[in-house]
Amino acid sequence: MSEELPLHAPTAQKPVTKETTVSASTDSLAKDPNIVVKAPRPRWMLHIQALFWRFLMGIGMFLHKFAFPRPMSPKFKRMIPTTVSPMPGQIALHFYVPKDYKERKATGENLYPVVINFHGGGFTLGKATDDARWCTTVVEDVDAVVVSVDYRLAPEHPFPTAVEDGVDAILYLVQNFRDLHIDKEKIALSGFSSGANMCFTVPLRLLKELDMEAAKHEERHMSVIEGTRPALQKAVSDGRVLTKGRAGISIKAICTWYPPTDYTHTREQRKATCARLDQQLPAVFTDLFDESYLQPPTMDMSDPYLSPGCAPDHMLAGLPEETIMFTCEWDMLLKEGEDFRDRLRTLGKTVHYQMVPEAPHGWDKAPNPLKRTPGVQEHYLNACKDLKRLLKVAPDAATMEEAIPSED
Repeated sequence: MSEELPLHAPTAQKPVTKETTVSASTDSLAKDPNIVVKAPRPRWMLHIQALFWRFLMGIGMFLHKFAFPRPMSPKFKRMIPTTVSPMPGQIALHFYVPKDYKERKATGENLYPVVINFHGGGFTLGKATDDARWCTTVVEDVDAVVVSVDYRLAPEHPFPTAVEDGVDAILYLVQNFRDLHIDKEKIALSGFSSGANMCFTVPLRLLKELDMEAAKHEERHMSVIEGTRPALQKAVSDGRVLTKGRAGISIKAICTWYPPTDYTHTREQRKATCARLDQQLPAVFTDLFDESYLQPPTMDMSDPYLSPGCAPDHMLAGLPEETIMFTCEWDMLLKEGEDFRDRLRTLGKTVHYQMVPEAPHGWDKAPNPLKRTPGVQEHYLNACKDLKRLLKVAPDAATMEEAIPSED
């Protein structure tokens, strides 16, 4: 289940007056006389509700992975401390590896491309192993290592903790690429629903982290450099040589599945663009997701680390040149996904886009223990075809460090 839970029960018809929680786009809510704004629930109540649905989701994902052929399990796990978020903690990285990983690692040759995956669940539910079928397909078809991230969840850890944890995952993998036998110049990001949102927001936040580290380094060393080595001083000012060990990061591609990209739209506004209201997630889930992650309720929903569709052009310019995007015809997020696709193309990015017809949000995560959902594997393999091509880019291609955008 991703933001999620592919529940297909028809939603009851609502009266003209609609209720919504205080979460997205407060200004737009105030302008709609038909919307009654509910006060948010206490955090303890959200916590209890989240625990309940996490338990049930665990059962659903067990059934999802039970159908043959069964997906692989992670080969090993690394627990890493968080460094970016002001809220200290640990996150788990789950490693799915090819069959010859141990042998190739022993030789020290032929580093693997790496796909870093972010699961769905509305930033509130879900685990890194929920996408085991996708991870298995990538490992087997792309011959890559897949690292699925157990980022911290709301309501215990609201925005922007998940995004900051995603940055920590990338930094750790780059710092330890030799030990893990992965190629830090051949990185791709993948994600489903809220995890697909992170595929855009995490690299944007990563650029900010590299910029801040560069500024700290410059402050420490500029007094020594100033007046003695002008060429080095210019290099420091340009931010090109400051983050060795944390830079040299080359994200070649982003692969997203049904991403939310603009939280300035309320749930009601999103539903108004949807072809099948009976295929949407019930409010019990969407209210839980929004109230848990979007804190405080008065926060700026256009924050680029929440709504990449609202990010300025100079920030989006720092994203990878190519994106693979899948949306669903019956998803309330379809329009904003297509709008963001068009935005990226306007900026000169290449977007390999496909809308899955007659499919609801999270259609690939149906909890059917008897058979896999038809069409899922075909779409996964189509995505892998592009990933294989993009992850074999020449090693001297521009790195993430070189793509740090100007604030001008």
